[in-house]
Amino acid sequence: MVHPRKTPLRRGFAFCSKECRIARMSLLEYNEVTEKKFIVMDGTPYEVISAHVFRKQQRKPVNATKLKNLMSGKVTEYSFHVSEKVEEAEIDERQVKYLYNNKGEWWFCEAADSAKRFKVTEEQVGPQGKFLKSNTVVGQFLFKEQPMGFRLPITMDLKVTEAPPSIKGDTATGGSKTVTLETGATINVPLFVNEGEVIRINTETGEYRERVGK
Repeated sequence: MVHPRKTPLRRGFAFCSKECRIARMSLLEYNEVTEKKFIVMDGTPYEVISAHVFRKQQRKPVNATKLKNLMSGKVTEYSFHVSEKVEEAEIDERQVKYLYNNKGEWWFCEAADSAKRFKVTEEQVGPQGKFLKSNTVVGQFLFKEQPMGFRLPITMDLKVTEAPPSIKGDTATGGSKTVTLETGATINVPLFVNEGEVIRINTETGEYRERVGK
């Protein structure tokens, strides 16, 4: 079998012959790098957190993006120019169950086999992890069969374990207060939310959405 010869790397992206691209990768134009897509830079997979195409005066348009490194969990900014193409990553996903965290170590197990446990760092889980309850099933990304980051639920229903008391009449002011949730996370909520109540959280923004019960 004759292997196609790769051309040198440019600006961190892998380029090769036409035959190689057809067989091994799908290349995205600069404006096709959009939110929720997965790309490969320097052999590392990234999730596109946000993307915005804009033009500065008479210059050519660029796509300003925020990318999450699926190996480390770190988020970085990168601007794609008109002349650039980037490889789209082939990402698989498996179901895993969150168990607990201790001293920066986050422990999970395979959803189908609780004996197969593994740990990751807090950065790999990301800021959404503070809203995870024990035994929550989440998706874990796999790149070339190697475990990477996670796809967490967009919303979580959590009990308020600590909350300042509401003073009669102050709810009319439309203010907010800080409460503690059962996972230990703290967020701002409307003044009418009380200890013991269950509220729905948007895990992507860390914001209160609604009160759902007690």
